[in-house]
Amino acid sequence: MKFPGRRKSKHYFPVNENGRIAFDYNFHQKGSVYVVGIDQFLVDIEVEVTEEFLAEHNIPKGESILLGKELAENLCREFREKNLITGLYAGGAVGNTLHNYSVLSDDQSFALGCISENIKVGGDAFNYICNTNSHVDFSNVCPIDGELGRAICFITPDRERTFGVAKGIMNELDQKYIPEKLITGAACLLISCFLLRDETSPIFASTMKAVKLAKKSGVPIILAMGTAILIEQKKEFFLKFIEEYINVVALNSFEATALTGFEDPLKAGEQILEITDLILLTVGPSGLYLCGHVDDQYSRQTTHQLHTKSIIEYNKYEYSRAMKKSKCKNAVKIYAHMNPYLGGPGTIKNTNGAGDAALAGLMHDMVANSYHRKLLPNATKHIGDHLLYSSLRQVCKYSSRISYEVLKQNSPRLSHGLPEKEDSLKESYWEK
Repeated sequence: MKFPGRRKSKHYFPVNENGRIAFDYNFHQKGSVYVVGIDQFLVDIEVEVTEEFLAEHNIPKGESILLGKELAENLCREFREKNLITGLYAGGAVGNTLHNYSVLSDDQSFALGCISENIKVGGDAFNYICNTNSHVDFSNVCPIDGELGRAICFITPDRERTFGVAKGIMNELDQKYIPEKLITGAACLLISCFLLRDETSPIFASTMKAVKLAKKSGVPIILAMGTAILIEQKKEFFLKFIEEYINVVALNSFEATALTGFEDPLKAGEQILEITDLILLTVGPSGLYLCGHVDDQYSRQTTHQLHTKSIIEYNKYEYSRAMKKSKCKNAVKIYAHMNPYLGGPGTIKNTNGAGDAALAGLMHDMVANSYHRKLLPNATKHIGDHLLYSSLRQVCKYSSRISYEVLKQNSPRLSHGLPEKEDSLKESYWEK
């Protein structure tokens, strides 16, 4: 596990009084630290269109909707014949996050989902695997005779992304391809709300099996929300589902409004904290928020200026490390906010995948905490049962930095890890 930033070898975790502890082979034998994600495997097909085009085909701008098979085939055929396709990428919210996590951590993750049984060179399934980090393990996927799902990404002149999804085989995941030992041994389980769209589909039943196994074993469950339209359609379902199963919710401001009715991100985060433990809330050009809980005895006050918005001095305890609310004797709600790294890229090439990138940073920190706890269970860092290795503020900075890398490129996935040293920081920073 590795982090970028001001960390010479003595700053890397885990450490003891004598300095850095090597990642030792025997620890690997005791059980590696890994994450598991369930996804509807998709390829993203990017095409530039006008807003009039979206209106003509009744596709709501900025949202993700299911396309009928005939419409999807006709559109894909038209785009290929007119040579309008500008990009073809491996996609899917969970797939993007697992890929980014493995790029950042240089460590193992497992993807569960459906893949074409007969993979042809140059086909969608072939391209999906080729464009996914080699540390993402596909050995437990479900082979199905058919085509991979397709997410047509319509890019309007303002660079906004709108998705029309052709299902293919993406919902056919059978429960027998949910390995119990893999789920119960994971550092966390990642799912998305798209898996829960159709309660009659096989992937819904398989996802429910996985979350029940994870909950029973105490494995933190992360839910990436996905799209406001789906949340509006199944609001009561998701509120109950989050309260019963989910520890971490990742969503954007539109999805937060759909779930809570609040347009203000802090108020939305405050309300969602009533039913879950930790929230990553992205707010576009305004950056991102982390909202969580900490036991009063482990709270740490910030040394930065206190800020008041809809919540008075909301960042007062941003130096705290989030905990499960159930593990707190006297739970305190904590918040942190971070503006975009360097104000954001000069030219934003892609908004698709920025939230997945931010979530990968949060997940990396969660797994780092699990890794450190396994190696040094009696360390003072683990006296409290924390979800995170770092403070809310530090994770905000990390996630914001990762999002920047995706925003400045066309692909929704990281093509490389973060630099050992940031060019934007003075040399003296690294000597402290």
